[in-house]
Amino acid sequence: MRSGARPEGMSLRFGYGTNGFGSHRLDDALAVIAGLGYEGVALTVDHPHLDPFAPDLEARTAAVARRLDELGLAVVIETGARYVLDPWHKHEPTLVSTHGRERRVDLLCRAVRIGAELGAEAVSFWSGTLPPGTSVQQGWDRLLAGVDQVLAEADLRGVVCAFEPEPGMFVDRVDGVLELRRRLGSPERLGVTVDTGHLVCNESDPPEECVRAAGPWLANVQLDDMVRGVHEHLEFGDGEVDLPQTLGALLDVGYTGLASVELPRHGHAAPVVAAHSLEALSAALAEAESVRGNPGRREARSAAT
Repeated sequence: MRSGARPEGMSLRFGYGTNGFGSHRLDDALAVIAGLGYEGVALTVDHPHLDPFAPDLEARTAAVARRLDELGLAVVIETGARYVLDPWHKHEPTLVSTHGRERRVDLLCRAVRIGAELGAEAVSFWSGTLPPGTSVQQGWDRLLAGVDQVLAEADLRGVVCAFEPEPGMFVDRVDGVLELRRRLGSPERLGVTVDTGHLVCNESDPPEECVRAAGPWLANVQLDDMVRGVHEHLEFGDGEVDLPQTLGALLDVGYTGLASVELPRHGHAAPVVAAHSLEALSAALAEAESVRGNPGRREARSAAT
């Protein structure tokens, strides 16, 4: 067993996001993540790591595929790079921007193609923030048109997409993603990404209920802590996420995809933070498994919370 690897029989697979290793070369980041015992990686396509716009993308992607295979890491693709499209404006343009939406669609289609080459379990993306003066109907029209184009590429490549509700964005809650699926005709290749911190930060329902609502369509999970009303990714234990209860909900819905730590502002201490995160996750998962196997303890814990 590698250092920090989870005990045999535990049923969730943990990964770590490369956006939390921004000061590392990608090869080094992958080696550290695998060496700690993580089973996968959430790879943000960005200029530090597998730049989707730099030359020789096909060859660089093939090299990453070989490296992932050598290390035994599963992968999901994340597309939340801050300045990959515009060096002046964070996350812009988006799927709901007034101008430049086609550039976001192009990035997402590139991510889908990269995901296909890497055998990614999902490609995750979000809506963006509605510009001032833009109506809700205009937002939906823009979003539906853009997502439809991305899904066409995903169908062609056999890739699953996972849409993430982000605090402050046009689609900011799980029920918004379910509405998006409904408006698109419930496409088979469009699933849901949930971020455990977002569930505490921004949802009106408890995190475990949000997980269950997304359950049938859950395709990607991001793990972090947060406090109510503050969109700041925190290490486990520094916020209000009940980690055993939330992991228990993932077990209850039968989630089998990667659940990856999302700490993009902790790159200054990435190896240490990643090690501590896996320790916290392993302990929380053991508690969640224990509670699930003991109905009396489960009822007592539910009453206490």
